Amino acid sequence: MSASPDQVLTQAIADGAVPGIVALAADSSGVVYQGVHGHTSGDRRTEMRLDSVFRIASMTKAVTAAAAMQLLEQGRLKLDEPMKIHAPQLGEVPVLLGFDDDGTPQTRAPARDITLRDLLTHTSGYSYDLFNADVARYMEHEKLPSIATCMNDSLRAPLLFDPGERWEYGIGIDWVGKIVEAVSGEALEDYLQAHLFSPLGMTDTSFLLRSDMQQRLVAASARDADGFQSIEFDFPSDGDFHMGGGGLYSTGPDYLRFTRMLLGGGMLDGVRVLEEKTVALMGENAIGDIEVPPLASANPAVALEAEAFPGQIKRWGLSFMLNTEDVAGCRAANSLAWAGVHNTFFWIDPTRRFTGVIMMQLLPANDPKVLGTLGAYERALYARL
Repeated sequence: MSASPDQVLTQAIADGAVPGIVALAADSSGVVYQGVHGHTSGDRRTEMRLDSVFRIASMTKAVTAAAAMQLLEQGRLKLDEPMKIHAPQLGEVPVLLGFDDDGTPQTRAPARDITLRDLLTHTSGYSYDLFNADVARYMEHEKLPSIATCMNDSLRAPLLFDPGERWEYGIGIDWVGKIVEAVSGEALEDYLQAHLFSPLGMTDTSFLLRSDMQQRLVAASARDADGFQSIEFDFPSDGDFHMGGGGLYSTGPDYLRFTRMLLGGGMLDGVRVLEEKTVALMGENAIGDIEVPPLASANPAVALEAEAFPGQIKRWGLSFMLNTEDVAGCRAANSLAWAGVHNTFFWIDPTRRFTGVIMMQLLPANDPKVLGTLGAYERALYARL
């Protein structure tokens, strides 16, 4: 008989995969599993709680995308119109060609304008300075801050290729956050609270840490010779903007409410925040024949290179990775998924009507022990469907 989810996660803590884990799953009828294991930091002083608060980093992207899709439903945004209409700086961004011998960047104008589809699918040409050495070099030359500072000048990064040419993970959805603000007239925090978090009952999700959330915040950790050490890796809450691509704090139960809403076609507990056809569109291949390559990294302390589901083609929806084949013993083809750099993960399986969330808080992303835990957790859940 296969191991239960509790057995898998208890063993992961015993094996030193991470200090602590919160994991949940749901089907169309509601929550079917929730587990709390280990501690909030490597010193084991505080036990993990179901409502412990995590930095969900790039799991923010799907939330910001949902906000943009609400505005699309209202006719205030269009997928394939130039986004310079709403963010003029997007009409001025150059494509980086390389560098002269003295380090001066060589650039040209892009072949076409950047669209909302490009930004949501990581086909805009943007990358991350944390993950791409050429972008980091450009920004150092131009004296621009890193995206991690949440300063407006950090968004003056260059493109690496013409929009729509290929896939590269980058700051596109941070730009979507700025566009949501410009179109709605609301700060991103205020918009998300009013139009997503409050209607969905996500009371512990925010760019801002209330005092009670701070008390429940899980320590960011990294491995050391003695096990784990706590590290500082937080985005500022008082920068020029909140990162639509990576700045939210949340809990396992809160984020599961978000994925359950998507599993339910835009509705949860009788409250509709997106139309069913909109959610279906978000889960369709939005990049055509472009393939999602293995994730690269120029900073192994933050993220390791990794490939999801080796051997199969991956596509991208409107902010989600899509596996194109069934995964043996796990999710069906065309499931929606993504993760956060601190090793938080979610997936939504529309075929088998199932969704899972697992929250850990360890750098670097794609740590092999963490990925092993994720896979074993998912297999244990599906073995009991």
